[in-house]
Amino acid sequence: MNRRDFIRSGAATGATLALAPALAETPLKVAVLIPQSGPAGLFGPSAKACAQLAAETLNARGGILGRKLELLFGDAGLPPAEAAQTALKLWKGSGAAAVVGMHDSAVRGALVGLFKGQVPYFYTPIYEGGECARATYVNGETPQQQLQPVIPWLAAERKPTKWYLVGNDYIWGRNTNATAKTYIAQTGAQVVGDEYLPFTVDNFDATLARIRDSGADAVLVSLVGGASVNFNKAFASFGLADKALRLGTLIEENTLAGIGVANARNLYSSSGYFARIDTPGAKAFAQAYASRFGAQAPALNGLAESTYEGFLMMDAIVRKAGSLDPAKMDAASEGASYTGPRGAVTMHNRHVEQDIYLADVDAQGFRVVKTFPRVASGQSCKV
Repeated sequence: MNRRDFIRSGAATGATLALAPALAETPLKVAVLIPQSGPAGLFGPSAKACAQLAAETLNARGGILGRKLELLFGDAGLPPAEAAQTALKLWKGSGAAAVVGMHDSAVRGALVGLFKGQVPYFYTPIYEGGECARATYVNGETPQQQLQPVIPWLAAERKPTKWYLVGNDYIWGRNTNATAKTYIAQTGAQVVGDEYLPFTVDNFDATLARIRDSGADAVLVSLVGGASVNFNKAFASFGLADKALRLGTLIEENTLAGIGVANARNLYSSSGYFARIDTPGAKAFAQAYASRFGAQAPALNGLAESTYEGFLMMDAIVRKAGSLDPAKMDAASEGASYTGPRGAVTMHNRHVEQDIYLADVDAQGFRVVKTFPRVASGQSCKV
């Protein structure tokens, strides 16, 4: 090495050393896209609280790559094109280096098209499966996880022979019901009805009459939000709650509050999280949440808690990769793991293997009746 190269190298090394402390002092900005308006706006306050708790927890450990997290919130309850514009401003305008999103699949599709693998994107809620985009990491439960272990268990415990499937006319409802048909057939039961309703439906009398006349003794409810609330209330008032069990894969604490415990006889829900999970990790999380936000805190629920899980997965992958570079993170994502409120979680094929809980309803709300450990996502994305 000649003198000039040596001086140039030394100068570069000195600059790197000078920049390292400065970089550590620079906050790591994370865009958090959650529904703050629209039909799913109900979940916004609890999702925001879970994101804040996650950032504070990670910051207390030293942050990510030695950098403290700074959250930038955006409304994902808008139409997809508008939500994408919000994301673009947070990413390019405000300098977000990563994105955590708890929102519907239509918005996810818009964001995947926007990001094109250039920024790590953690998608957290229950969804229909099939997302394999680069630098996109999914923590949410898939239909395979929620149904593959649960339907056989219900077949053994409750022995239903005729299932009726009702969902919203949307990719999640249709994919959930299509997946369920395979598992129902394997138990020897029949599917005696399969229908899809618009999100705006507010009268279920015709559907309930068809369920009654079909002789169904089990109903899979793949309805969202208000539609699920109104259907389940009407189901009980129609006198069907004692005649058929119900299984929901998107009935969490807020939806149950709308349905009412009195209308939830023989109602089951399958999820990766319930507020009453009786494990040390779940209890510690619930206690930390209550301590941080107080008695008036928004109710904990699976969708909001998934936001917290997105931050845990971000931390796990970045620590394994040693970088926020999407290419390095993609390689490091396979086998990345952590233990959180849901239990032990491991990423394979950009999705997670996690415990699945089946709950029924008692006077206090959801009560976990069965835990299915380490259920695979059923996805085959190549990393």
